[in-house]
Amino acid sequence: MMKISARPEQIVLLTLLYGVMAFVYMCVNMPGETLSSELSPLTQSQKESSKRLQKHVWQLAEEVGERHYGEPKAYNSAADYIANVFKQSELTPYEDEFGDKLQYRNIIAEHYGTTLADEIIIVGAHYDTVWLSSGADDNASGVAVMLEIAKQLKKKQLNRTVRFIAFANEEEPHFMSENMGSLFHAKRSHDRGDKIIGMISLEMLGYYSNEANSQDYPSPFNWFYPDTANFVAFVSDFNSRSFVRKSINFFREGEQFPSEGLTAPVLMVRDVQRSDQAAFWRYNVPAFMVTDTAAYRNYYYHTNGDVPESLDYDAMARVTTGLISMIKQLAIAE
Repeated sequence: MMKISARPEQIVLLTLLYGVMAFVYMCVNMPGETLSSELSPLTQSQKESSKRLQKHVWQLAEEVGERHYGEPKAYNSAADYIANVFKQSELTPYEDEFGDKLQYRNIIAEHYGTTLADEIIIVGAHYDTVWLSSGADDNASGVAVMLEIAKQLKKKQLNRTVRFIAFANEEEPHFMSENMGSLFHAKRSHDRGDKIIGMISLEMLGYYSNEANSQDYPSPFNWFYPDTANFVAFVSDFNSRSFVRKSINFFREGEQFPSEGLTAPVLMVRDVQRSDQAAFWRYNVPAFMVTDTAAYRNYYYHTNGDVPESLDYDAMARVTTGLISMIKQLAIAE
């Protein structure tokens, strides 16, 4: 029998390849199982939730429309609407006001915990848009889901405090500047010693498709994930890996809806930092984004085609159910 031996450079290359693949597997491997069968029918509660979600998105994207520092009247109308919905859910909203020239507003409401009230979980979503877009998916959908979570969690007794925040100024030119709402809040929380155990950014949660090849990815992650855009993604930097894994496991236990997870170094996948969770990483707070993956599936991203009619509110209701279950578990676990 002929003896075949590998050259040293081949051994090094194979070792490197296996090492890279093992690391990527660590980035994508998540506990629990994602749904692989057909969805069950919506419950009556989810049907009602779907209608409320659609109402919130319609109000922000259609009635208010484009909302950012260049449209201050609309911007303030969106903030006022969010505050009023918090009040209707029997929460007491308050504001962070900040800004060098203009006054921007984070709208905040808290569901106070009992035995561990000083430990805080932040659930946030930005309510501003890019110019010339009504921002139904980006990010009226995230705000709508946050408002629905707040409404339903209000009926639950929790050990930890859940702080809901509608952030101003996530979009350019404010991203990661002193006028970014989430960065302002993260710094203020750090300076006053708030004990934040984790932050969850709700970023674009409305666009889904069951068509083949409807989902894209940055390479090499297309090798590991499905090509159908029917799932919700949990995305963070590698330092937040433990928090993401615990959270997605709670989500999968609470709702049978397709879900995928990714924890990757920012230098490896730049897009893991593209929302409000990145502001909290500066202060060593575990944080992740829950998203429909934005431009990797939604071709209306940052355009005037991002309208309420393009979203799937039943899917949003299912995702909301899973997130409520997840946040409840995070807030009651000792």
